[in-house]
Amino acid sequence: MSTDETPDAPGSEDAASDMKRKFREALEKKNGQQRTGQAHLDGNSAVHGTHAAVTKREFRRKSG
Repeated sequence: MSTDETPDAPGSEDAASDMKRKFREALEKKNGQQRTGQAHLDGNSAVHGTHAAVTKREFRRKSG
């Protein structure tokens, strides 16, 4: 076993904080890309006209 790879080494704490910083930056970048879409602040819906069902649904009893 080597003593160079001990988890209590002072460099490992710096590496851990560097890794956390990289993940945080990647997450901020990902979240920023999701929010670039249309805001839909005008209140218009994609559904413009509704209509009743063309035919009434017919339920049949299973035979057999």
